[in-house]
Amino acid sequence: MFSTTADVCEWLADRRAANEYWVKEVPLEQMDGWRIRPGGDIAHRTGKFYTVTGLAVTGADRPISGWQQPIIDQPEIGVLGILVKRFGGVPHCLLQAKMEPGNVNMLELSPTVQATKSNYTRAHGGKPVPYLDYFLAPRGGAVLFDALQSEQGAWFLAKRNRNMIVEVTGDIPVLPDFCWVSFEQIGELLRIDNMMNMDTRTVLSGAAVLRQMAGERAERPLHSVADLLSWFTEAKARSSMTRRRIPLSAVSEWDYRNGTISHRDDRHFTVLGLEVRASNREVTGWSQPMIAPRGQGVVAFLTKRVHGTTHLLIQARTEAGAFDTVEMAPTVQCLPDNYTDQPQQPPFLHDVLTAPESRIRFDSVHSEEGGRFYHAQNRYLLVELPEDKPDPELPENFVWMTPRQLMGFVRYGNHLNVEARSLVACLGLSTDSPAIQGRNVA
Repeated sequence: MFSTTADVCEWLADRRAANEYWVKEVPLEQMDGWRIRPGGDIAHRTGKFYTVTGLAVTGADRPISGWQQPIIDQPEIGVLGILVKRFGGVPHCLLQAKMEPGNVNMLELSPTVQATKSNYTRAHGGKPVPYLDYFLAPRGGAVLFDALQSEQGAWFLAKRNRNMIVEVTGDIPVLPDFCWVSFEQIGELLRIDNMMNMDTRTVLSGAAVLRQMAGERAERPLHSVADLLSWFTEAKARSSMTRRRIPLSAVSEWDYRNGTISHRDDRHFTVLGLEVRASNREVTGWSQPMIAPRGQGVVAFLTKRVHGTTHLLIQARTEAGAFDTVEMAPTVQCLPDNYTDQPQQPPFLHDVLTAPESRIRFDSVHSEEGGRFYHAQNRYLLVELPEDKPDPELPENFVWMTPRQLMGFVRYGNHLNVEARSLVACLGLSTDSPAIQGRNVA
């Protein structure tokens, strides 16, 4: 355990120095263990892990309603789990210093268990996943949070992972790359760029729910939960988006060049190959394809006080790969570089990018899934609108809701997208929030 967040950062630097890591880009056709199928799809020789394939989209409620793109198809449901234990009455999380080839800093703080089904069933022939038994039935400990949650709908096809928080009371052996971190320290670490990985943040959104449910309940929301669910259901029913898998080589406006797959206008992202070495992973060397976005994204909530109660502006967002097509998302979620010469920008992007520093309540850059995305970073923001500013005219897929209402939806799968859950973790566990008091989700 650590006295300060500086101690956590020093420990992470020590773990980075104690192990050997390197990542090298290689042409897609030269990746060891992977093959390019007839039709161009990129698949592992075992048929496990994931496949890079093509997707054709029509009827999307977006400025461009139809397009084609490469996408990662990973149908397995993995486990993202955090063990919690109280020391002197103070709850701590068991986190690990995990190397992932896409991480900007190589090493970030990950959940206790972060494993695909192929990994924890050892399809790679490597070492077993530590602490896995605490998250698979029959298990010891008390389950505090358990939900199937989606991941990046822009780059994954219907991808979901099981997000779990399990509290234990007995002695837990702490392996060299693992450490206990308090929730107060986690709140501070979430304000440091590229420290907490995406999988940790999505699981911690469940902890934010526990904290919010244990806190003060007095508020005056603009809309009831029933009204919000009706708004969300209507958005899903209104969606006419269709999608179908197509061979990767048939994806229009994308080309194979110099061992990578890129958009003809050099927008969106590139599919590239990596060769990886990591001395402390289940296997010490492997190759894999990854998605590398072009530019840094912006993910932001606009917030304002209404009748003395804080509200967040939420959108019902259509994503090509989302499991249920439409999910609740932040006010703004985009790669601004994709819109530099476009006639229409995403709603409220200008409000976020031009906000004065005095109105920015949270601002931190975080990496996305470093196991599938190469140097994918988003700037996460909370921007407060002045109380005297007239209410913006809302498109039909936007609505105001309170943080408590939003966090209540985290308990259910396919409601909040992963970007919204990351912001929920950042905001719900910040150091000015009340400490977790209860054990119950409700």
